[in-house]
Amino acid sequence: MNHFLSVANILSKIILVFGLTMLVPYGIAYWSEDGSSAVFGGAIQITLICGAAIALMTRRYKRELQIRDGFLLVVLVWLLLPFFGMLPLLRFFPEISFAKAYYEATSALTATGGTVLTGLDTLPYSINLWRGEMVWLGGMGLIVLAVAILPMLGVGGRQILKAEIPGPMKESKLTPRIAETAKGLWLVYVALTLICVIAYKLAGMNWFDAVMHAFTTLGLGGFSSHDASYGYWDSPIIELVAIIFMLIGGINFATHFLVWRARSISPYYYDPEIKPYFFIVLASCIVLAGYLWFTGVYTDPLTALRYASFNVVSVATTTGYSNADYSLWPIFAPLWMLFLSGFCTSSGSTGGGVKMIRARILYQQFFREMITIMHPQAVSPVKLGRSVVANRIIFAVFVFLFVYLVSMILMTMVLTLSGLDEITAFSATVASINNLGPGLNQIGPATTYASLTDFQIWICSFAMLLGRLEFYTLLIVFTAAFWRK
Repeated sequence: MNHFLSVANILSKIILVFGLTMLVPYGIAYWSEDGSSAVFGGAIQITLICGAAIALMTRRYKRELQIRDGFLLVVLVWLLLPFFGMLPLLRFFPEISFAKAYYEATSALTATGGTVLTGLDTLPYSINLWRGEMVWLGGMGLIVLAVAILPMLGVGGRQILKAEIPGPMKESKLTPRIAETAKGLWLVYVALTLICVIAYKLAGMNWFDAVMHAFTTLGLGGFSSHDASYGYWDSPIIELVAIIFMLIGGINFATHFLVWRARSISPYYYDPEIKPYFFIVLASCIVLAGYLWFTGVYTDPLTALRYASFNVVSVATTTGYSNADYSLWPIFAPLWMLFLSGFCTSSGSTGGGVKMIRARILYQQFFREMITIMHPQAVSPVKLGRSVVANRIIFAVFVFLFVYLVSMILMTMVLTLSGLDEITAFSATVASINNLGPGLNQIGPATTYASLTDFQIWICSFAMLLGRLEFYTLLIVFTAAFWRK
């Protein structure tokens, strides 16, 4: 019980920080007098009161976190913060159900980008900004933020960070102290966001849209303040800015940090994920552009390249923007894009999916097995850069892929059983687990998730959390061994 109370004490402080982040849209609502200030005022009060009450009840329980505590804290944060994040939405949209309001907040905080809302162009600035801000906060992870700005927690932050950050960053000591690591990552994240805001403004957006879309571009969340997404501007320059920063967001932020600290671009060269990441995305843009031109979807090759490039980068990086309804393209194109969303982004990025580093390990292991079959005595280690990948890591990647595929199959079957057609069910599962957002058919880029039932929405919400926490962090809490002394 003391373990749980210690975790609850830290959770309370994270809830308090989250409540304070609502002051930004509240200030916008108060200044613009758009009628939503009372909505945010009430949400802030509820969030801060809950956080303060938990903090007071658990103030005596402070100790060093164990590995198990870190996992529990992360799961509780990602289950509870969407509840507080949905409060302004639930009060402003009384017609939507609890399930759909929770989905919207979960989609934002997991940087997924699927939405149940329509009429985005007419929403108050404060509501759209809150949606974008949640994407931005969730993109890097509120846990990392808490470790960075709450040294008064009085507990070790390494187990929190280890449970929160996917991939090799779990073992990367970028700076001697974990708080300094978190601060460094957030410094790079904020700096890139500011540069993105300026770039969008210079490209033709107004200041509000520039800020809103910078949040969701670097967070790879895909929320927009317009129903038509980037089709609203129909601007190749704005789309080019989005492509550049989506590609940046898909790179490991540890690498960005090392580049900033070393004042050299050499860390990009040695990152084992960047070369295959750019090669696959670039090749896919060219191939799909040629395919769309050849099949007559676009008669001009440059136009085909424009639309293929924007949507390929958006889907491959699991952002979810669109400048055309690609669900109307020949089925090969959107299916290939969904396939890319499963592995293109780097570990330690704000993207979803299996991650490029795991895909590269699997690819090399395949050829290792081929060589072993032909030459049983040959020694052919799997390498990432100059480092040999241990067999235990390769086995862990295989298990991860197994869980990923089983989860995909089971959730597709459940959604099909609930009444969705096969394409919608499959694409909803892929889009949710990969934290992509839009899918195909009923949930294509020109539509929303509003047509789904509450049961289907809950399945998608669970899938988003599974994908964001990379399965183990969430599933391990439901095992008997986790709760055993």
